Amino acid sequence: MADLKEFQRKMEKTLEVLASDFGAVRAGRANAQVLDRIVVPYYGVDTPINQVGTISSPDPRTLVIQPWDASLLKQIEKAIQTSELGINPQNDGRIIRLVFPQLTEERRKDLTRQVKKYGEDSKVAIRNVRRDAVDFVKKSQKKGEMTEDDEKKAEKDIQDLTDKYIKKVDEMCAKKEKELMEI
Repeated sequence: MADLKEFQRKMEKTLEVLASDFGAVRAGRANAQVLDRIVVPYYGVDTPINQVGTISSPDPRTLVIQPWDASLLKQIEKAIQTSELGINPQNDGRIIRLVFPQLTEERRKDLTRQVKKYGEDSKVAIRNVRRDAVDFVKKSQKKGEMTEDDEKKAEKDIQDLTDKYIKKVDEMCAKKEKELMEI
């Protein structure tokens, strides 16, 4: 059924959001994605850090932020300090250096719980898409746009699609948890 493609796209979008959420979870090694949600005021507009400077990773545990406008150094430093990143930036007047310490066992467990919560939120979103799709099919059947047999087949297809995406969420969560627990 062509109309179910829209619901599949919504489920795919949920996976993209989950991947983005996982990118912001710090896993003990430097990853520029952890800065994606941190914004600084730039000419009166909240702007992501990656749009006001260059971010590089000279080694696996360090990120270096070099703003194009040196006057932003203090604001970037403050934005990182007030974020949930849990890293104290080092400002040398030209660049900001972020050194990612080895994660403690307790911090790993906290991050694992956060990953599980993201996974559960994604599963809820997928189930909501399933509910909307089933409602759509039932309405179509009531309007006479499809037979009861078509309705049953469509509902089975929707459930199969849902199961497939829930499995993908579980796989993504397991992979991220394994990454977090690596020492």
